Amino acid sequence: MKNIAFVIALLLMGWSAYAQHDHAQHSTPAQTAEAPTFKDARLTTAYTHYLQLKDALVASNATKAKQAAAALKQSAETLTNGKKVSASAGIIAAASDLEAQRKEFATLSTEMKTLVSGNVASGSLYLEYCPMANNHTGAYWLSNDKQIMNPYFGDMMLHCGSVKETIQ
Repeated sequence: MKNIAFVIALLLMGWSAYAQHDHAQHSTPAQTAEAPTFKDARLTTAYTHYLQLKDALVASNATKAKQAAAALKQSAETLTNGKKVSASAGIIAAASDLEAQRKEFATLSTEMKTLVSGNVASGSLYLEYCPMANNHTGAYWLSNDKQIMNPYFGDMMLHCGSVKETIQ
């Protein structure tokens, strides 16, 4: 009987220690990598607006996507080769429908990749891809983090996709 009481006491002490353990650290989302900087500070600003747009699409927030796209359009206009990015961002800023914003985001992402490639001063970013976006034709986007946060489907398929390239 003493053995059973001893085992129960050990189990309770073990459970008590486990219950006091901080589990919050296990469910904390992965830290977002430090944002890259570019050779042209204006490109760093444009890329920051691009990320805000991507995050708004991940959150399925069409209003914030419009605002971020308008800011990106304005900042891209200051870039030497920013005409296509500016035009695409303008289309997203004018769209009131989340689906239309996401469709144009594929074009915008391709143009942004062209702008950032070969222009990273420090850090790195990732070219990510979802094969199911745009009616299964697939689409790319840029991110500071390897963890997939899909801007084309939001909560429906938040982690659908993969990293295709590291841009440094």
